[in-house]
Amino acid sequence: MSGTAAAHALDSYDPIDLATMLGPQEAAVRGTIRNFGVERVLPGVADWYERGELPESDLRALVKELGALGVLGMHLSGYGCAGMSAVEYGLTCLELEAVDSGLRSLVSVQGSLAMFAIWQHGSEEQKQRWLPALAAGDAIGCFGLTEPDAGSDPASMRTTARRDGSDWVLTGRKMWITNGSVADVAVVWARTDDGISGFVVPAGTPGFTAPPIKRKASLRASVTSELVLDDVRLPADAQLPEGRGLRAPLACLNEARYGILWGAMGAASACYRAALDYAGTRVQFGAPIASYQLTQAKLADMAVELAKGTLLALHLGRLKDAGRLQPAQVSLGKLTNVREALAICRSARTILGANGISFEYPVMRHANNLESVLTYEGTSEMHTLVLGQALTGHTAFRR
Repeated sequence: MSGTAAAHALDSYDPIDLATMLGPQEAAVRGTIRNFGVERVLPGVADWYERGELPESDLRALVKELGALGVLGMHLSGYGCAGMSAVEYGLTCLELEAVDSGLRSLVSVQGSLAMFAIWQHGSEEQKQRWLPALAAGDAIGCFGLTEPDAGSDPASMRTTARRDGSDWVLTGRKMWITNGSVADVAVVWARTDDGISGFVVPAGTPGFTAPPIKRKASLRASVTSELVLDDVRLPADAQLPEGRGLRAPLACLNEARYGILWGAMGAASACYRAALDYAGTRVQFGAPIASYQLTQAKLADMAVELAKGTLLALHLGRLKDAGRLQPAQVSLGKLTNVREALAICRSARTILGANGISFEYPVMRHANNLESVLTYEGTSEMHTLVLGQALTGHTAFRR
């Protein structure tokens, strides 16, 4: 009996044995991305975070490598995209965010926002021009929806696009745009006489600038920018022909939110592992703190919530691959997984004590990053109301 128990001992890092639930291709994707993150990004990410700077040369090199791995727009088909499954994309987000939320954000914005918008709503000419370059990492994309006064309520956006002959002229500002100041192309949403519409804006277009946002306490190893559109003149074919109405950008956001509900579990897993390792080596009162009941209670609670969130992500991924995933289910996943990931990170910090705030460990970096993840791509309040409306049939967004 003891031999059997030893042969099947619980994996402290993965008590639900996630690997047994994955197919060979899914496991291979997960392993490849984990190795890339650990070997290529993890050694430098704490320094980037501490400096609050991800140099453009390093970022572009990373994007090229991610493109070579087939990660960029990996869940899309054609145009140089890998055409992988939703679960494979989710596992990729999990492993990327186990390194840093900024790394997962880079990939999410490139693939699930900029590329998805063009792939889903663009013309064939727009797809041919941009998607192969974005998939290969030869170009970087960003997505301009959020404004200084229009976050949770994008319908109130002030950026406008007016006709001038056959051209469009865009005027306005977008805020908190990942990849903005290094992007080669921006998908920008603006109000027209016929409603909200999307436009493809190449970097370097006169009147278009993207100053970086500095002095951040979160997502410091990520490029965040403002987009300024000062009478930006675009040809008629810059408009996304199928990108009309608010449903178009919201469909893109739903793709990104799906990646987030996986990614949050990656950040939580990194903090759980750090706390588990630390508790086994930190000696107080003559014994490792892992031997004390209160520490074990914290670790057990963290393991339980991590298991629940990971299983939920996998279930939603299977639904997405089957074509049955609903937007409210994505909201449910994003709401609970980010919330519990934050709780796991905070509990891990208490186990590490003062060392928990040191960049020698990943815990505070992940916790700070998750404070942004909690509110971007829809705040907890908004996802609560999305879920509430789906459950009751009553909307509570406006009064």
